[in-house]
Amino acid sequence: MGGAGVFLLLLLAEVGAGVAWRPPKGKCPLSCSCSKDSALCEGSPDLPESFSPSLLSLSLVRTEVTQLKAGSFLRVPSLHLLLFTFNSFSVIEDDAFAGLSHLQYLFIEDNEIGSISKNALRGLRSLTHLSLANNHLETLPRFLFRGLETLTHVDLRGNPFQCDCRVLWLLQWMPSVNASVGTGACAGPTVLAHVQLRHLDPKTFKCRAIELSWFQTVAESALGVEPFSYQGEPHIVLAQPFAGRCLILSWDYGLQRFRLEEELSAPSVVSCKPLVLGLRLFVLAARLWGGSQLWARPRPGLRLAPTQALAPKRLLRPNDAELLWLDGQPCFVVADASKAGSTTLLCRDGPGFYPRQSLHAWHRDTDAEALELDGRPHLLLASASQRPVLFHWSGGRFERRTDIPEAEDVYATRHFQASGDVFLCLTRYIGDSLVMRWDGSMFRLLQQLPSRGAHVFQPLLIARDQLAILGSDFAFSQVLRLEPDKGLLEPLQELGPPALVAPRAFAHITTAGRRFLFAACFKGPTQIYQLHELDLSA
Repeated sequence: MGGAGVFLLLLLAEVGAGVAWRPPKGKCPLSCSCSKDSALCEGSPDLPESFSPSLLSLSLVRTEVTQLKAGSFLRVPSLHLLLFTFNSFSVIEDDAFAGLSHLQYLFIEDNEIGSISKNALRGLRSLTHLSLANNHLETLPRFLFRGLETLTHVDLRGNPFQCDCRVLWLLQWMPSVNASVGTGACAGPTVLAHVQLRHLDPKTFKCRAIELSWFQTVAESALGVEPFSYQGEPHIVLAQPFAGRCLILSWDYGLQRFRLEEELSAPSVVSCKPLVLGLRLFVLAARLWGGSQLWARPRPGLRLAPTQALAPKRLLRPNDAELLWLDGQPCFVVADASKAGSTTLLCRDGPGFYPRQSLHAWHRDTDAEALELDGRPHLLLASASQRPVLFHWSGGRFERRTDIPEAEDVYATRHFQASGDVFLCLTRYIGDSLVMRWDGSMFRLLQQLPSRGAHVFQPLLIARDQLAILGSDFAFSQVLRLEPDKGLLEPLQELGPPALVAPRAFAHITTAGRRFLFAACFKGPTQIYQLHELDLSA
C-alpha cells in the first residue's frame, strides 16, 4: 500500500480506536465493517450509501464500481477521510466529491483510473492530503487542483505519465504551491522515459501551435498580394493579371468578411505596390504590356486615378516591384525581366516618381528585395542568368557589393529578421530552396528544403511566430516555423489542393481581433485563411 497506506492504517487506528460497536440496523451496509466513526467496505458491487451521516472515515476496497459519478458521497457530508484502493473503476467525473467540505484526506491508490475530470475535486476546500498514486493516469487535466488552497501533500507516483505538452501545466504548478509533491517518472515519450518529472525544465517544452482554416475565396487568379494600412484600417491589394486589375479589399464589420473597396484597371498587371504618405495613397501598377502606371488618391473620400506613366523606355517587361526608403525619400525598384530592359530605381521628385538609376542591365531580373544590413540600405536582385547580386547604397546610388554563393537558379528572394540575425529565403522552382543567414560579410547556407514547382518562399511574422511558406505548383505548400533554439525552419502545416493551386504570394493582416493569411494563386482564386493559435498544453 506504500507510505500513504501506512499513514492510513495509523489514522484508522486513531479514528476507530478498536471499538467493536456497530451503528443501528440500516446504518452499516452488509459488505462493510463499521465502528462508531469509520467504515471499511470490501467487495461491494456498488457504492454503499446507508451510512450514518456523522461518519468520519470511509475506506472502499475491491469494489465493483466502474466510475465515480457526480455527488457520489452527498449522504456522508461529515467525512474527514476517504480511501479507495484496489478498485476497478477507471473514471472520476466532475463533482464526484461534492458536499465533502470537511474532507482532509483523500487517497485514491492502486486503482485502474485512466481519466479524471478537471472538476472532479471541486469543493474540497479542507483537503490537505491527496494521493492518486499507482493508477493508470497518463496526464492530469489543467486546473485539477484549482481551489485546493489547503493542500500540503500530493502523491502522484506510480502513474505512466506522458511527458509531453499535457504535463507542462503541472510542471509550472509544482513550484507555485507550498505542498510537497511526489511525481514519479515519465513513461513516455521514449526520449524522456524514466526521467523524473521534477527534473524536467518547462522552458524546453514547445506547446504553442498555429492552425490555418479556410475563411473566404476572392474570385480570379492573382500574382501578388500586398497589405497596407490607410486611415487606421488594414487593406489588401491583389494583382490580378487575367482580370486586368489591381483589386483593393477592406474589412466589412457588418458582414464580418472582406469586401471590394476599389478596383484599378491594369491589364497584364504583375505587381500592385501600395504607398501611404499621410492622407495620400499611391499604387504602382507594374504591367507586362501597355506601360506601368502610378495611381494616386490625394485624400480620403476620392477614388484612385492614374497620374503618371512610369519609365516607359526602361520598364519593358516588369516582373516584380518593391518599396524602399532612401535618404528619407520613398522609392520603388522595379525588376525588369526583358533582355533589352533594365531594373530601374524610381524615386519621388515633386508630384511623381522618376528614374534615379538603372541597375543590372541585360540580366533579365526576376525579383528585387530591399533589406537593411549593417545599418545601411541594400538591394538584392535575382535573375535568370546569374546568382543573386547584392547592392549597397553608397553616395546616392546602389553599388555592387557581392553575389550569393551556392545559389544558382534562384527565382526570388525574401528576407526576415530574428534574434538580431538577418535570414534569406531563396526560391528555386525545382531542386532545393535555400535558407541563408548573414554573417557580417556574406550570406551563408543554413538550410535546404525540397522544392517542387516553387515560385514563392515567403517569410511572415505573425504575432510571436516567425513563419515561412514554401509554395508548390505540383504538391502541398509547406508552412514552416522558425525554432529559435535550433535556428532552423521546422514543418508546421500543409496547405494544398483543391483550394490552394499554384500559389505566387502570401501576406497576412490583423483586423477585428482576428489574423488572416492571404494566398494569391496563379491557377485558381485567391484563398483567405484564418489563423488560430492553439495551446497544446490545454
